[in-house]
Amino acid sequence: MRRSRILLTVFITVLLAPLLIALPAQAAVQRVQFTSGSTYLIVEFLEDDLVHFELANGTSPGTGAPLFTTPQIAKKDYTGPTSFNQSGNTLTTAAMKVEVTPGTLCVKVSDPTRQLYEACPRNLGQAWKGLSLTKGQIQNAYGLGEQFFMGGSADGDWVGRTRTPGGQYGNAMAYDTDNGPVGNAQIPVLFAVGASNLNYGLLLDQVYKQEWNLTGDPWTVDTWGDQLRWYTMTGADLPDLRKDYLELTGRPPVPPKKALGLWVSEFGYDNWAEIDNRLTGLRTAKFPVDGFVLDLPWFGGVTAGSDNTRMGSLSWDTSAFPNPSTAISDYQANKGIGLMTIEESYIGKNLPEHSDMATRGYLNRAGCATCAPSYLTTNDWWGRGGMIDWTQDAAGDYWHTTKRKPLIDQGVQGHWLDLGEPEMYDAGDWTAGVLPGKHAHADYHNVYNLKWAESIARGYASGTTKRPFLLARSGAAGMQRHGVAMWSADIGSKLTALAQQQNVQMHMSMSGIDYFGSDIGGFRREMLDSDLNELYTQWLANGAWFEVPVRPHTENLCNCAQTSPDKIGHVASNLANLRQRYELTPYYYSLAHRANRTGEPLVPPLVYHYQNDPNVREMGSEKLIGRDLLVGVVAGKNERKRNMYLPAGTWFDYRTGEKLTSTGQWFNDRPLWVGGEFRLPAFARAGAIIPKMFVDDKTMNVLGRRTDATTRDELVARVYADPAASNFTLYEDDGATTAYQGGAVRTTLLGQQVSGSTATVTVAASSGTYTGAPAARRNVVELVTDTQASAVTLNGTPLTQHANKAAFDAAASGWYNAGGNLVVAKSASVSVTTAKTFAFTLGQAPVSVTFSCANGTTTPGQSVYAVGGVPQLGDWSVASAVKLSPTAYPTWTGTIGKLPPNTPVEWKCVKRQEAGFPDTADQWQPGANSAFTTPATGSGGTTTGAF
Repeated sequence: MRRSRILLTVFITVLLAPLLIALPAQAAVQRVQFTSGSTYLIVEFLEDDLVHFELANGTSPGTGAPLFTTPQIAKKDYTGPTSFNQSGNTLTTAAMKVEVTPGTLCVKVSDPTRQLYEACPRNLGQAWKGLSLTKGQIQNAYGLGEQFFMGGSADGDWVGRTRTPGGQYGNAMAYDTDNGPVGNAQIPVLFAVGASNLNYGLLLDQVYKQEWNLTGDPWTVDTWGDQLRWYTMTGADLPDLRKDYLELTGRPPVPPKKALGLWVSEFGYDNWAEIDNRLTGLRTAKFPVDGFVLDLPWFGGVTAGSDNTRMGSLSWDTSAFPNPSTAISDYQANKGIGLMTIEESYIGKNLPEHSDMATRGYLNRAGCATCAPSYLTTNDWWGRGGMIDWTQDAAGDYWHTTKRKPLIDQGVQGHWLDLGEPEMYDAGDWTAGVLPGKHAHADYHNVYNLKWAESIARGYASGTTKRPFLLARSGAAGMQRHGVAMWSADIGSKLTALAQQQNVQMHMSMSGIDYFGSDIGGFRREMLDSDLNELYTQWLANGAWFEVPVRPHTENLCNCAQTSPDKIGHVASNLANLRQRYELTPYYYSLAHRANRTGEPLVPPLVYHYQNDPNVREMGSEKLIGRDLLVGVVAGKNERKRNMYLPAGTWFDYRTGEKLTSTGQWFNDRPLWVGGEFRLPAFARAGAIIPKMFVDDKTMNVLGRRTDATTRDELVARVYADPAASNFTLYEDDGATTAYQGGAVRTTLLGQQVSGSTATVTVAASSGTYTGAPAARRNVVELVTDTQASAVTLNGTPLTQHANKAAFDAAASGWYNAGGNLVVAKSASVSVTTAKTFAFTLGQAPVSVTFSCANGTTTPGQSVYAVGGVPQLGDWSVASAVKLSPTAYPTWTGTIGKLPPNTPVEWKCVKRQEAGFPDTADQWQPGANSAFTTPATGSGGTTTGAF
């Protein structure tokens, strides 16, 4: 019997052996160690396309436990690759191959068919050590956080440059003559790109200062520390790699919706009356605004060189800001704005808060675990005292509960984390630390602001359902997961700095920072070397497209400088650019949800989606908003036009609706002054669907609050027609709480497709709900195509055609041809759970009419224009009027195309100055308006007016 069992076992083993060999290794994290003398290398496979390395001299931690990670890393529960194989020194998964060279412990990483890089130890026995990385076939590189170059250009990647530390320990505010005192924040992730989707991502998980030299081959990266630990990500393209990086370090939460709006700031508002004055000016000028940012005066009494300073009191100076709870409540309930208050990590020596924190052991110590708190006296503009040890979670939790939470309970909606590099410090201090057994300043410096932000996010998570809204000057990898927007420090009021800001934003986006901005208009006005109004107008236009929050800020202790957009710059342009930003709130907010859910960037560089187009590899002077909008940066004197590069495909001018087909080419001389307003050139991809909100002169904030207390909650979709079907998901929630994390989100799928002569736009039945969600709403479709429409139906029922915008606006539903490739249709209020299908019958081309103005005698610098009641004639805005030509002077004529067919039009001749786009006419055509009706097709002949 026993012999039979043995034979049966042998038989089964032989029979199943081929099957057992063919089975892949069970999914689990795989760790393999290699040694050479006193040096060890551990290779830890976390996923098929993610590998973690540790390289050092000394005692190995072994392979029985996960490799150490710094606070930059969020995800630590990887389940391992789906398949794994080791053949000698070669390790493979389904997505990568790692080859280790015996003796040198150099590592070759492939994906798995093409080698990506070879990393070799560099000065491993020295304190300043690192890796050499073969450049190989890599052509460009992005990321590495925030560093301003000299030269004032928005363009440029890292290849051929050196990423240097900002100061003695890394993160710092660094000064240069082009940009002023700007941030240098170390975020040690590099994305490398070659031809034909050759790419990889590399994160050096170190807290010490680093230098990346990408000027030669091999590249080098050097840092301090006992061990070198780095991750490598492989993937199909940059979106794949960045998604993996955000999974590793944490995706950003959805910010409060109000964070997407205008927050006006200066150093600093002295009292409530000054804020009220600024708010009154903005409201009078019909600007939407969401908040004010309060600098040091809110707690007052900051005294240079003194122990008796209120720095760190984190409580209101009630002599200047009396009854804060009442004032904050009034701002929120009656004025629609929020407040953000500044805070620092420093506490004046003679404050009771200093004694309290010192007694608890929550301040940095002067050199040892039992030493007294460090006493900071260097650069003592804020006074003298101690610094909070954010590396102790207990210190951060206590400070949040005792000092910050009362502000949150009062209604403060944001926290401005200043000087968090940290700027002032005791180089010989002792902290609890973030590395095992390491307590010196160098051992925590570059993650100090990260730990600060982490303490606030932790406090919010345990004490409120409100979302954190943080603004920080410094950070590290993982900063984004704590609800932080970063800004570029005390930037100079220079056009070179504005241009460089856009280059830095490109690399910050690739470093995982979706919410990044600047002191719009520049903090250091003394550096101004051009026209201030022009600089501010350009800066605000850029900020309104690319920054979250939109935050003008400057040093104004003299109360002699302006930052509010109704008081400085070209006010009409400021208003137009800000209203456009507010119109696009639903699009930006949906992108914020996508960033939270999938790690997609809000404002990626063009290379992110077009990495195989060599023309965009170094381009920071054009940016994408999400996937579908492309915007050109402008930063220069006397700019009136700029050339724009459009990647291959079909694009529509966002202002005019002009359709452009690109083979990957430049379109030159795109105007920057449109209708008398300075606007950045912007384009939408064919197939783009851009959800918008209704904005007019009654709009108060991004939540849609209105000065007349009416509700305008219609769903507006700007749709760019294309034969290829496309869709976009609109995300909506309560805009303020964390309920979205539990599913309190409404999604609405919007779709489009052109088939033959019919363009179909669908608004699917919405899914989900949230507190305050509308049960029914109107639906507006702004269809941009290359023809006008002859009919529109909604769910098969014809909609009424209206002659013009005024008649359309007055009706509950219907449609009209707006000219300029635009057709607009709307439904009456319909349940959100009802699917809506708009079908546009196309094929009716826009028409043209010749305009003639007689007796147009002019003076030098003056011309004759036509202005009227359709968009193509400026909608009665003199600044947007159409210039005619003196064909038979003093008679002026001009043919205007893209007019809507079968439409009554009224218009007049005006004399106007050519320069400066004035909105006031020198002379109007007397008497009644000229009037005509456009033809159904072709040319409508000539319509006349006279002075």
